Amino acid sequence: LVHPQNEDYFGNVNTISPRGVYDEAKRFQESITMAYHRFHGLETRIARIFNTYGPRMRLNDGRVIPAFMGQALRGEDLTVFGDGKQTRSFCYVDDQVEGIYRLLLSDYSLPVNIGNPGEISILEFAEEIIKLTGTNQKITFKPLPQDDPLQRQPDISKAREVLGWDPKVGRQEGMKTTFEYFKSLSKEELDKREHRDFSKRNTY
Repeated sequence: LVHPQNEDYFGNVNTISPRGVYDEAKRFQESITMAYHRFHGLETRIARIFNTYGPRMRLNDGRVIPAFMGQALRGEDLTVFGDGKQTRSFCYVDDQVEGIYRLLLSDYSLPVNIGNPGEISILEFAEEIIKLTGTNQKITFKPLPQDDPLQRQPDISKAREVLGWDPKVGRQEGMKTTFEYFKSLSKEELDKREHRDFSKRNTY
């Protein structure tokens, strides 16, 4: 309900939806971490991680980048849920690790968003992947899973202020490196994939 999402936003979760356990688990982790910090004086850090990508991602983990790249390399059409207008923001793994490392070395105990604020719609992203991979696949559409977030964009003002951190790797550069990794996989590895029901997990 807030866009972009800052650390003061408490979230909007349907506890009984198919993705309710996933959403509530993250919230509970933050709650129990702060309880230990306050009651036991334990030194803690809370990183709110947004979509992260890079080489060595699993093809069958259900996230949009390996899903799209795997489909393109296998010559399959790319699957978009809903009308594709929902947005996501992708942070390259090197930037993500640097942000987490800086948070670890800080003395800041409250949540900090660590992600790349560069926002793109899933439909635009599918078109980018087709162009990047040099394939001519079509884009097919399936129903949007229940309670799938329609906008994802981190407000990283806190990370900039507290950690002096900003992502450095642009999506074009990061996706090219990631695609080279997927392209290096053998045909057997590309074909060894589980068929995931995206509606039962954190889609994209």
